[in-house]
Amino acid sequence: MSYDLMVFEPEAAPKDYYGFLGWCAEQTKWNEGHSYNDPSVTSARLRAWFLDVIRLFPPLNGVFAEKELPEDEVTAADYSIGTQMIYIAFAWSNAELAYQTTLDLAAKHD
Repeated sequence: MSYDLMVFEPEAAPKDYYGFLGWCAEQTKWNEGHSYNDPSVTSARLRAWFLDVIRLFPPLNGVFAEKELPEDEVTAADYSIGTQMIYIAFAWSNAELAYQTTLDLAAKHD
């Protein structure tokens, strides 16, 4: 079981509840036509957020992934990087730290 969060460019997402849910559903169809492990495809703010968050939650895949993680490594996270959002699956045991870190870094990077 994972604890999933999404950070996104605020101007990219609709402000109304149902519009936002529809936008999220579209984003998670993963049909942008690029690798979702490559932070170069996203905005500068999201890329800066990503480079900060991976210090605490290293990625499982992509160019920044460690070659070998210990078997009991629960801080690793699975990132899906889109042009306007980053979707992250954290270990459930890190839900509180993942939430606070994600929120703090989102505020830092606008």
